[in-house]
Amino acid sequence: MLLVVAVVWGTSYGMVKQAVLFYPVAGFLFIRFMLTFVLLLPALRRCWRQAVVPGLVLGAVLLAIFLCETFGVALTTASNAAFLISLCVVLTPFVEWLMLRRRPENSVFIAAGVSLCGALLLTGGVVIKMNAGDMLILGAALLRAVMVCLTKKLMQHRNVPALALTAVQTGMVAAGSLALLLATRQGIPALPQSAAFWGATLYLVLFCTLFAFFAQNYAVKRLTPTRASLLMGTEPLFGALFTMFWLQESLTPAAWLGGILIVGASVWATRPRRVAVIPVSD
Repeated sequence: MLLVVAVVWGTSYGMVKQAVLFYPVAGFLFIRFMLTFVLLLPALRRCWRQAVVPGLVLGAVLLAIFLCETFGVALTTASNAAFLISLCVVLTPFVEWLMLRRRPENSVFIAAGVSLCGALLLTGGVVIKMNAGDMLILGAALLRAVMVCLTKKLMQHRNVPALALTAVQTGMVAAGSLALLLATRQGIPALPQSAAFWGATLYLVLFCTLFAFFAQNYAVKRLTPTRASLLMGTEPLFGALFTMFWLQESLTPAAWLGGILIVGASVWATRPRRVAVIPVSD
């Protein structure tokens, strides 16, 4: 499920870029997450009390992630943004160690380093000069790591359906986006009439939001945060493949090698381990 999340999130950048050509960023986020919230309202009928506290907390973090990512991309290059977001894979083991008091296995740190090298090759190996946009993207990467670990911490002792949790999260993001839109503009702009805008928005609602957040909330409860992050860390590869086939962009041999390193590190780190069984004599 998390690999499918990485696939659809990899395609989301092109869709978002298309949608924001027709509508302000905050307004687009409000439409996207409000539509998702409305679709998920039935999931809250019987269990809203259990979902509201963790959902509001995680929703606030999610809102911060989207704001940092969206405004950060506008202030830096795409290569820098892709590389810095990939640092989430490297940061997650340390955040897990700090928040959950659980040191990941040594193999996880190795896999995170390999994945980082792969992301660097995939995005061109640029020398990064930190500007305001870079700092926002780096903040988003850290918040992604916090999000995965916080989801694990809040949900491991709660029996909250993943759909109900997703509903509260998306409602929180929609409310925050609307507040930001009202604070920066005089009223809400007229809705776009373009079919391209609504096609991209519906794709993002159904696959990149509704399915992706449900899958993440469901899977993180059953995996360690670091393993979940490594699986979702394949997102830059699928994003590169999407731009190659859909937007007719080409990949260099170094980029292909980087993609192979990312996928290989994720598969190796999440492979089933054999548990040694020591026989006990009577």
